[in-house]
Amino acid sequence: MDIVDKTVKEIKELKIQGAENIAKAAIKAWDKAKNKAVAERKLVNARPTEPMVRNALKVLLIKRNAKLLLKKLEEDEKKIGKFGAEKIQNGNIIYTHCHSSTVVSVLREAKREGKKFEVHNTETRPFFQGRITATELAKLKIPVTMFADSAGRLAIKNANVMFLGADAVTAEGFVINKIGSEMFTEIANSYQIPVYICAHSWKFDPSTLYGIERKIEQRATDEIWKNPPKGVKISNFVFEKIDPNKITAIISELGVLKAEVFIEEVRKNYPWIFN
Repeated sequence: MDIVDKTVKEIKELKIQGAENIAKAAIKAWDKAKNKAVAERKLVNARPTEPMVRNALKVLLIKRNAKLLLKKLEEDEKKIGKFGAEKIQNGNIIYTHCHSSTVVSVLREAKREGKKFEVHNTETRPFFQGRITATELAKLKIPVTMFADSAGRLAIKNANVMFLGADAVTAEGFVINKIGSEMFTEIANSYQIPVYICAHSWKFDPSTLYGIERKIEQRATDEIWKNPPKGVKISNFVFEKIDPNKITAIISELGVLKAEVFIEEVRKNYPWIFN
């Protein structure tokens, strides 16, 4: 199995997860591939609903410099970390859901700056990605308490700020993130807790400019229940849309911006995304 097929397999099996981690893995695989066009097609199709992979590979086909691109993503992650850390104060409780390497970068930076805070996170069924977040935070010596998904209100109501990652951002400003994200955002809104989306701007999905509805991925129903009784239907949506009116701002390498301003800044800084 070559590096491209191996990467595609690991993405589909969720051994590589998180939009930015998937994009980085795709860049590395593309760089080692002999047939770049075939590699691009396979890697994009591994997660066709994720725009960051498409946008990153689009840059590679133009500039063909994977090392430079990976360096840019590392620098951008540091910028997001610093912007996000500004929203954390001593004594804060931070709530987050699922696993976002970008959110962890924000929390890592706040810790590096000497801020004292704790994190509440939810388990994120059926694959428990919240455990990845909790494990990473524990290694950073950031106090973290995990809650069952159904205890999300308890995890959120005493929080000071909510940080979520993003799988995609649409032209209308909707943020698509792990299932449960919209529900938890609505809970945060009810307690007047600010909601920040931490995401690289290349998660903007240019196809949505032309009226194309962003497909919400569904996975195998046996992930929820392998042998349900006859007559029981299973729903296993992986993501859901968050209304931009429920989001305080999007924190990206371009700054801390309202959704509509964010899209204009993406257009200004990366016009090639819109071509």
